[in-house]
Amino acid sequence: MNLSRRNFFALTTGAALMAQEKVGMKVLSKRPEDLEMPLSGFSDYLTPIDHFFVRTHVYVPTVNLNDWKLTVDGEVATPLTLTMDELRKLPSVQLDSVVECAGNGRGFIDPPVPGLQWTNGSVGNGRWRGVRLADVLKRAGMKDSGKEILFNGADVPIGAMQDFRRTITVAKALDPNTLLAYEMNGVALPVKHGFPLRVVAPGWASDSWVKWLTNITVLDKEFDGFWMKNAYRKPDHPVAPGAAIPPEKMVPVTSLRVKSVISSPVDGASVKLGDPVNFRGVAWSGDKGPVTSVDLSTDGGRTWKPAQLGPDKSQFGWRQWSFSFRPDRESYYNVMARATDASGATQPFAEEWNPSGYGWNVVQRIGINAMENPQMTMQGQMDGRGLVAGQPEPYKSTCLGCHEEDVIRQQRLTRAQWDREITKMTNWGAPVKPENRDGILNYLSSQFGVRPR
Repeated sequence: MNLSRRNFFALTTGAALMAQEKVGMKVLSKRPEDLEMPLSGFSDYLTPIDHFFVRTHVYVPTVNLNDWKLTVDGEVATPLTLTMDELRKLPSVQLDSVVECAGNGRGFIDPPVPGLQWTNGSVGNGRWRGVRLADVLKRAGMKDSGKEILFNGADVPIGAMQDFRRTITVAKALDPNTLLAYEMNGVALPVKHGFPLRVVAPGWASDSWVKWLTNITVLDKEFDGFWMKNAYRKPDHPVAPGAAIPPEKMVPVTSLRVKSVISSPVDGASVKLGDPVNFRGVAWSGDKGPVTSVDLSTDGGRTWKPAQLGPDKSQFGWRQWSFSFRPDRESYYNVMARATDASGATQPFAEEWNPSGYGWNVVQRIGINAMENPQMTMQGQMDGRGLVAGQPEPYKSTCLGCHEEDVIRQQRLTRAQWDREITKMTNWGAPVKPENRDGILNYLSSQFGVRPR
């Protein structure tokens, strides 16, 4: 490969980051690895890589750059096979963009839904460099018959799991902001974030940001693979909480929704009466345009005042904000933040429940205690519950074969929901014997039942 000194430095620096351990992250799953960013990560405009959330359905693949190639085929006049060196010869583009897991905020949903129980931190704001996907498709001579763009990566499914392949529309693919990124925050993509190449679909949820990219296929019809037809789908209208909606009655997750997070002070903090309290946070949106305002309420939503927006702004990056408030009496203050984007869309006060917990963007609320002699406190910590004693052997050999108990422990589901989860995992290849099914279901529903109200 004929790399410039700058590119060589970026690649070698990125390689060093591949093995870097992320510290201070909330571990939702050790195997496969899923890590949530702490609230302190929102203090930066660009999220440091060691605080960037990690979402993996499978084990992270090992990719040898010398052997790696990107293929482009399907409804194209000239199928391509490109090396990294050839990709880097195309015009490069740099873009600041938020990437957010579709399930960010799932842990707040009531009644609870299955899946990793993310709270606020499965999101980050990165600086991405790469080439426009449109330039690659143009070079391949995409035909007018192209309807969807299918992406596949070097990751390998676990057991009977379907290969993770996702599509985006041609319109999104040809958007000049949609990239094939080989750098993140000025270095080569770390392996946990898709080395050596990933899709950057700004404004859309991270399920469309396919990592470890190896194949692009232009399709002449809608893709009917598992991860489009059965996963990352939500109702196109509000549904009754707890309802079971079949996948064919739902639509794919695409654009993010306008959202804000209060990063400091933390919920339950005690502050000194009469001293200014500096609230800080970030806000972001999706395809409808950037955040234009953030408003704060210190009285539970009765009155609102505008926050001051930070200087860094871009179409798809998040917007930092700050708000100063001086409590004038001893009281418990309910503080809320609400963002609005360029289309006029704003955050709701109540959730629109969906069976997979996608797109949570309800107005956040924290409480602070103003008093003469405060002692800083923190509430809302994890309950610290350890492994449950007396685990039945069938549960350990089947449920804990591919992942740790951390994935299970964070979920608080009804018996019917656990029953459906067992069926799903059995279809994915979990070796659940018929004679053990009821025992596993009894254990899951008794030990990891619904949260107390």
